[in-house]
Amino acid sequence: MNKQQAKMMTRARRQRRIRTQISGSAARPRLNVSKSNTSLYLQLINDESGVTIASAHSREIKAKQSKVETASSVGKLLAEKAKAKNVSTVVFDRGGNRYTGRVKAAADGAREGGLQF
Repeated sequence: MNKQQAKMMTRARRQRRIRTQISGSAARPRLNVSKSNTSLYLQLINDESGVTIASAHSREIKAKQSKVETASSVGKLLAEKAKAKNVSTVVFDRGGNRYTGRVKAAADGAREGGLQF
């Protein structure tokens, strides 16, 4: 097994461990963070009915910014969409990613937008 495969397996294991403890409901949906090398995706998910309530993507931000600044803007955008759907509290799911950099910036942006974790 090479280093990249080991890294992916460790992340998948961490993600499974987190998902056994976290679940979203209609009152407190799960704020899921998915990231790639270039993009960041945020979703509010009701796991009881399997429905995505709101979502935001880094492509929706038109301003040229660094990746961390864009992540913060995406978090604020998702918070605005959540407020429009009358959602104020969420459960944060970092998706197996470490809570630094873009993941932390997205969470802080969502908090600044008015979401409570």
